[in-house]
Amino acid sequence: MKENPERIIPERLLAEIHGATNIVLLTHSHPDGDALGSLFAFADILETLGKKVLCFLEEPVSHHYDFLPDIQRANTSLQTFRQFVIDAGADILMVGLDCGDDDRLGKSKAEFLKIEPFLVIDHHRSHRTFGTISWVDPCRSSTGEMIYELAQALNVPISYNCAYNLYVAICTDTGSFRYECTTPRTMHIAADLLDKGVRPEEVGSHLYDKYSVERLKLMEMVLATINLCAQNQIAFMHVSGKMLKESGATIQDVEGFVDLPRSLHSVKVAVLLKETSNGVVAVSMRAKGQCDVAAVAKGFDGGGHRNAAGFRCQGKTIQQVQQELQDALSRALL
Repeated sequence: MKENPERIIPERLLAEIHGATNIVLLTHSHPDGDALGSLFAFADILETLGKKVLCFLEEPVSHHYDFLPDIQRANTSLQTFRQFVIDAGADILMVGLDCGDDDRLGKSKAEFLKIEPFLVIDHHRSHRTFGTISWVDPCRSSTGEMIYELAQALNVPISYNCAYNLYVAICTDTGSFRYECTTPRTMHIAADLLDKGVRPEEVGSHLYDKYSVERLKLMEMVLATINLCAQNQIAFMHVSGKMLKESGATIQDVEGFVDLPRSLHSVKVAVLLKETSNGVVAVSMRAKGQCDVAAVAKGFDGGGHRNAAGFRCQGKTIQQVQQELQDALSRALL
């Protein structure tokens, strides 16, 4: 049975969208496929309603997603954002997409949060409430799935470009429809997007068949760091600045690496630790089975989903973070 989206979306959120003329869309720093697909799709929906929309990103879109329709919507200029706000006056609405907490809004979060109303649309189970009005649904596979429901509630026809962006959003956050977050509703939505003309083989090729030589070199180095522990139930890998330099790859090239050791039969949790240029160790975890990595990440001031979560640590080495995380994961696996 098809859901009535108006029953699951806060009425105040719909009212704010209907009432605003100028809308700024934000998503989290280092955006993934769900964040970008949702951002561009929602911009298309809002412009169909006659809204003036600005899509703000802290950094340029990763080359992994340069195939997305409407990528030209992305704006990284704070000056442009500020002018948009000035021109809008009191008639402005801020929307944060796919952000589990306000820290994920990036370096300018304080400036963004001063503007109200601020709507939040997110599906992370570990979500920490912020903004004026929130619609958080952890039962959804992705924020892209929620944006589809918004289009239905707003009675906006979904264009081909919008459908393409939504399909990418849903496909990436469900692991190509493999993760447990994939529901019958997810598949019904995906089917409708295919009816709009989206070709899954084309999307799959863009997502998984465009590796560079540098990325493969980096993958070889990272795979060589695999360390199995807890009776081969946990697999750790890491990437350092030296590896990036020697391979010629970028930090964006590590996307998807964490899924490689997860494919091992005995492994229940795969972990990738990334050394960033500002002394931060970024950690990505992927699980299968009963281990709730979102709960583990919460202990490190992070968050995410039951089977996909992460956090960042300042002032610690990769080895120190790995040891602390190994202890926490070992307890979670008991």
